[in-house]
Amino acid sequence: MCATCGNEIPETDPHPRCPRPRCGGLLEVHHRPPPPSQGGHALRATFDARRGVWRGVLASGVWRFREAVLPSVGDDVLTYPEGNTPLLASAPVAQWAGSPGLLLKHEGHNPTGSFKDRGMTVGVTQARRIGARAVSCASTGNTAASLAAYAALADLPALVLVPKDQVAAGKLAQALAYGARTVLVRGNFDDCLTLAAEASERLGVYLLNSINPFRLEGQKTIVLELLQQLSWDPPDWIVVPAGNLGNTAAFGKALEEARAWGLIDRVPRLAAVQAEGAAPFALSFRSGFTRRDRVTPHTVATAINIGNPVSHDRAARAIRETSGVVTTVGDDDILEAKAVVDRAGIGCEPASAAAVAGARRLMKEGVIRKADRVVAVLTGHLLKDPGTGGANRPVEIDANLAEVERVMRG
Repeated sequence: MCATCGNEIPETDPHPRCPRPRCGGLLEVHHRPPPPSQGGHALRATFDARRGVWRGVLASGVWRFREAVLPSVGDDVLTYPEGNTPLLASAPVAQWAGSPGLLLKHEGHNPTGSFKDRGMTVGVTQARRIGARAVSCASTGNTAASLAAYAALADLPALVLVPKDQVAAGKLAQALAYGARTVLVRGNFDDCLTLAAEASERLGVYLLNSINPFRLEGQKTIVLELLQQLSWDPPDWIVVPAGNLGNTAAFGKALEEARAWGLIDRVPRLAAVQAEGAAPFALSFRSGFTRRDRVTPHTVATAINIGNPVSHDRAARAIRETSGVVTTVGDDDILEAKAVVDRAGIGCEPASAAAVAGARRLMKEGVIRKADRVVAVLTGHLLKDPGTGGANRPVEIDANLAEVERVMRG
């Protein structure tokens, strides 16, 4: 269904946006609520019974929640499997953030190292379902890596457009290794997305950016899985890095459906965190979402270096419906948070660290209270951006024990 005009289209329609003339609004997948006999407790029991399945479709931390994702697809899905990511407690990170109840949902443990795999298993499954000839995306890196991997699994040609000199080497290496036709665009991510959308329209390539509603259905399972890991007792806050706003929109949809279906009896508040140099959504939030801002983005956190987020309207609704907030953190705060997460033995890419830095800021401002239970989502693996390191550096020595002893003494 189109979120702008209400136009309903079949589930297998290939358009990434509303096909109605002069609309072009974003589409959303609408699920029929489960019957009373399968709602609430029964649906939780179904999901819980699938935990620990080791083989087949239900081994996936996405398709375990198939009734909330794409129930009509059956077992004809493309999965590695993905999901099943840990919910971690870290005393050093919680102490730094000033939040004793802080937990970290680490999506960097997905097959290609980021949360994008959750959306891509659904998106590429849908691409094959509609008979797509090829798939494409614009990307700051993680989407490109994930698309390339899942397209290879589906034996589909993949085209990725990335901004030249603005993508971390680890992410670009993945897209190339998995066989995607990779194009370096002289421009930023927003230029790439415009070009990808035009290619989709004119060349018939199936677009798999977060414009695509099936991507968001997979990304919803981050929330469903963390709720399940908490025995369906929701936290007070879910804090997420915000770039193109697909996750913010997906999280809001997941929470809305979870409450409507009786999976949870209350909804956590969402906190979307942007880098100060790439904060159009935060600017819109400060105006009460009375306008949609755009900026020329610049941040060390390349995964959220986006100035015109496509899921703005959906994400704004998610913030409103969860009584959420949008905040910003500087690059220095992001790098400090990353260093803390890395030294704790967890590790993450810079965009992920924005969530932890954002939680700290909201704690200091009194928005998040000390007694609140908080889950910060780490969206990508440490090795996604190995060039953004901390102060710790290797020490070169001659090959003798005295030198080793000197290094050990500091």
